[in-house]
Amino acid sequence: MRRIARTWVVLTRLLPFVLAFLRDRRRFILLGSARRRTPEQHLKRAEKLATTFARLGPTFIKLAQIMSARADIFPEPYLSSIGKLQDQVPPTKTAEIVSVIEQEFGSPVAEVFDAFEEEPIAAASLGQVHGATLKGRRVVVKVLRPGVEETIALDLQVSFTLLFWLNILFPNHHIRALTNVVREFSAKVKEEMDFRMEAENIRRFQETFRSERRVRAPDVYGDHTRRRVLVMEFCRGTKIDRLHEKFDSGQLSFQRVMETVTELYLRMMMVDGFLHADPHPGNLLVQDDGTIVILDWGMVVEVPRWTRETILNIALAVGREDLDGIINGMYRLGTISPEVSRGEIREAAREIMRIIERAQTTSMERVQELAEQLFDTFYTWPLMLPQELVYFLRAGSLLEGIGFRYDPHFNGLIFFRGLIRRFQGEILRTTAREPAAIAKGVLDEAQQTLRTMRELIGRAEREELRVRVHPRDVQGQERFLLLQARRVLLSIFATATALITSILFISIRSYWLLGIGLGSSLLMFLIILLIPTHLFENPIRHARGLRPGDRWR
Repeated sequence: MRRIARTWVVLTRLLPFVLAFLRDRRRFILLGSARRRTPEQHLKRAEKLATTFARLGPTFIKLAQIMSARADIFPEPYLSSIGKLQDQVPPTKTAEIVSVIEQEFGSPVAEVFDAFEEEPIAAASLGQVHGATLKGRRVVVKVLRPGVEETIALDLQVSFTLLFWLNILFPNHHIRALTNVVREFSAKVKEEMDFRMEAENIRRFQETFRSERRVRAPDVYGDHTRRRVLVMEFCRGTKIDRLHEKFDSGQLSFQRVMETVTELYLRMMMVDGFLHADPHPGNLLVQDDGTIVILDWGMVVEVPRWTRETILNIALAVGREDLDGIINGMYRLGTISPEVSRGEIREAAREIMRIIERAQTTSMERVQELAEQLFDTFYTWPLMLPQELVYFLRAGSLLEGIGFRYDPHFNGLIFFRGLIRRFQGEILRTTAREPAAIAKGVLDEAQQTLRTMRELIGRAEREELRVRVHPRDVQGQERFLLLQARRVLLSIFATATALITSILFISIRSYWLLGIGLGSSLLMFLIILLIPTHLFENPIRHARGLRPGDRWR
C-alpha cells in the first residue's frame, strides 16, 4: 500500500513535466506542430522542476544532483537550475540522531563522547553532522538519518517501475540515459550509506596524496566509526566560494588556490583514476595557509586505465581531425549505444570537432561556454555521457565558476590548457600502454584476423557461409510491415464505414447519422496519412522543438 501511495505522489508531481516536454515536440503530444517556448518560459519551468525534486525528498535530491551534469538527459537551463539544488532537507530531531549513535555503539552517547552538541552543523539528505568532543579533541560526527535507507529503497522501486514503462512507450537515448543514472545511483547510494566505505575512501586518498602538502582530507577515528556513524577530525577553513577578503588582503593567492584545486582533480581523473564525485563549494575548504581540505567522500568514482587511455586517444584523434578515431573512442567509452549506426553518429562527431575548433580559433574564453555547446550536442544526438566524464565535467564547471566569481576576466580554457600541458607527460605515462604491450596487442589482433579469414574462406569452400541480418534491421522491416498492415486495415474499415453509413442514410434519411459516419471515415483516413510521420517517431528526441544545429531563439 505504501508503494502504491508513493508511486501516485511521484507520478502526479513529475507527470506534468513529462507532458510539457512532449508538448514542446508536438502540441497535442502525438499530433500537431512543435511548440516554440521562449528562454524565459524554459527557465521558469526549470525552476519549478528543481523545486519539485526538492519536495520529493532525499532520493530525488540526490538524483537531481547527478543529473545536473547529464547533458544527454536535460538541456539548459534545466541543468543549471537543478545543479543549484543542494541538500535542502530540514534537520532530524537530535533525540533520533542520538538513538542511532547509541544503537551503533551499544552505549549511551555520554559514554561514547566527552561532549555531544545538540545543534547540528549541517543537515544533508542522507546524513546529519554534529560537533562533539572525543578524548579532549574537537571532532565532527556524521550520522545516517533514521529511516533514510527504507525511503531510498522504496523510491528506487517506484523509479524503476516508472522507467520500465517509459522505456516501453518512449524508447530513445534520453530515457536510456535516465535509466542508467538511476541504475548507477542505486549502486552508489548503498556505498554512500555505509560510512565505513567513506572512511576507506578517505584513507585511500590520504595514501595517494601523502607526499602532497597542499591538499588533505580529515583524519578518521577508525575506532569510533560504524556503518551509520562516522567520526572525523574537525577541520577549520573557509568555503572556497567565500574567499574574497583573503584574496583582497593578500593572505591567499587566487592563482595558487585555483592551480591547486584544478591540478588535484586533473590528477585524480587522469593519473590516479580515483575521483571525488561530489564537487561543490561546501565540500572544498581553504585553510589560512592555502591548504585545500576535501570533505564528504561518500561518492567516489573509479576511472579504469582503459577509460583514461580511451579519453586520451579521443583527445589525440580530435587534434589530428581523425573522425573515425573519435567515433571508435566514443563507442568504446559507451557514449554511443551499440544499436546506433556509424553513419547516424558521424555528423554528431563532426559537430563536436567544429565546437572544439571554434574554441581553439575564436575568442571563446569560458569552459562553461564550451561545455554548454558540447552538452547541446549530447542532448540533440543519440549520445550518452559516461559517468566518469559526468563527474569530471561537473568538477570543471565548478572550478571555472569559482574562478569567474573572483575574476570576471578569468580565462578558463587557457588556464586549463596550461595545466594539461604541464601534466601531459605524467598523463601519458599513466594512461598509455607500454610499447611492448602495444606490440603484443597488435600481434594478437593480426593473428586473430588471419585465423578469422582462414575460417571464412574454409566455410565458403564448404558452402557453409551464411549471412545474418542484424536484429535492428529485422525490427525495422517488422515495423514497416506492421505499419502497412495497419494502414490497409484502417483503410478497409474507413471505406466500409462510409458505405454502410450511405446505405443507412438511403433507408432512414438521417443527416445526423450521415454526418457522423462520413466524419468518422474522414478522421480514419487522416490518421492513415499521419501514422508514418508522427506516431512512430521518438517522442522526446527533440523535446525542445529543435533539430540538430538549431539554437533557442
